[in-house]
Amino acid sequence: MEKWSLMAITVLLALTVRWTVSLGSYSGAGKPPMYGDYEAQRHWQEVTYHLPIRQWYFNTSDNNLLYWGLDYPPLTAYHSFLCAYIAGFINPDWIALHSSRGYESQSHKLFMRTTVFVADLLVYIPAVILYCCSLKETSTKKKASICALCILLYPGLILIDHGHFQYPLSLGFALWGVLCLSYDWDLLGSVAFCLALNYKQMELYHSLPFFCYLLGKCFKKGLKGKGLVLLTKLAGTVVLSFAVCWLPFCADVEQILQVLRRLFPIDRGFAAMMTKYPLTSLFSFPQDKVANFWCTLSVLIKIKSVISPQAQLKLSFAVTFLSLLPACIKLTVQPSLRGFKFALVSCALSFFLFSFQAHEKSILLVSVPVCLIINEIPFMATWFLLVSTFSMLPLLLKDGLLLAYAVTTLAFLSACVASFSIFEKTSAEDLQLKPFSLSLKGYASWFKPFPRIVRSVFLLSVTVMGVLSLMSAAVPPPQRFPDLFPVSVSSVSCLHFLFFLVYFNMIILWDSRNSRSQKKVS
Repeated sequence: MEKWSLMAITVLLALTVRWTVSLGSYSGAGKPPMYGDYEAQRHWQEVTYHLPIRQWYFNTSDNNLLYWGLDYPPLTAYHSFLCAYIAGFINPDWIALHSSRGYESQSHKLFMRTTVFVADLLVYIPAVILYCCSLKETSTKKKASICALCILLYPGLILIDHGHFQYPLSLGFALWGVLCLSYDWDLLGSVAFCLALNYKQMELYHSLPFFCYLLGKCFKKGLKGKGLVLLTKLAGTVVLSFAVCWLPFCADVEQILQVLRRLFPIDRGFAAMMTKYPLTSLFSFPQDKVANFWCTLSVLIKIKSVISPQAQLKLSFAVTFLSLLPACIKLTVQPSLRGFKFALVSCALSFFLFSFQAHEKSILLVSVPVCLIINEIPFMATWFLLVSTFSMLPLLLKDGLLLAYAVTTLAFLSACVASFSIFEKTSAEDLQLKPFSLSLKGYASWFKPFPRIVRSVFLLSVTVMGVLSLMSAAVPPPQRFPDLFPVSVSSVSCLHFLFFLVYFNMIILWDSRNSRSQKKVS
């Protein structure tokens, strides 16, 4: 009973922080003609409520796809319709066809914020609570609550969901998938991840670890016996889940193809993509400030002037594939729950750093898996989560979320320091680098000052991020370099992410525990 009382206090605190952040500004507030993601969500409610399903993804006189046309999978559209149905009862003007474009009012803001709040409360937060309770490392009453508090106070997700404006459903469904797999409920886990993928296609960042882990389990059971049965069940579950989600579009092949074209619009060319995605960042455009490898490299080398767009696509695919291959092979050959969670981090980070199309917010697809291992490597996880929030600073400043950014970041860091004593957990063993250090027998002496070096680098990193945050908010950039601070933020963040990619892969490839079966929670 006491354990659940602590959890209730944790949830109440997390909800209070979320609601406080939601009282501030949102994406594109008062900025016509496109406004921002808030208007995109409102417009999808308008379209799905008034138009038949067959027109949701097609360009018509009532559905101008150049104005926030639907570009997410069917579950997003269904969710928009559900929200619109409720909005229609409260105030039809909020979703009136055509005339509601750019609608802004305090009552509508309250409604929209509430829909995010409810989605968080029903899907994401329960998954976090149950996940923390399931960890064998958090079996005591306080540890599970402490772990949940740190995860729920992660500022990046709070600021984007309840500040910028975004629904946490895809990440919530993915987390439910991880939770189910931790209990060996493989079929339910597959259903949950299919829901995540059918809500937002960016969940492809996590698809390979799910696939490799489940395939590895089938191999381990033997493909001539129980493994084949499990593989057949998994395949059937995935097909059935997708069929149910896409059922309204299955009557016409052209409907399916049009939805796919909306989800993956590469064939329409760069110019069309920038028109359709005014907030989407492509590494071939110099005005984009995203902390991935190609954007950072473009500061030194103008890639679009060196190679063609088609070559850029092929290059990014090759580098992405090669960077995530080691983790996927290890997970398939030696499937373990622990290896699965670290592979989620590594693969998502590879996609973010090297993929053809990236957005600042995509770093959340890496951050949530990092939250799942904060109890195992609290120091490095805290560090990464701070950097991930910092990497979105230009977007947060554009939305007027500077104060919320500063307060939530400091609150999160304080919670992690107090809960995990992170500065006392910087040895090679605490950072899960013991197997790697043992493989360097001739260099074992190098690891003696390792904790002090790591702490010093961390403090330097936090100082640089703090100074850049202050300068970005308070100091006017030089006229000759108007993008100096956004470029500096993205470049510094990218260097951090490259370092973390190497670090996580070192854990995956050298950790002998991934080769042993993980004890499951009964």
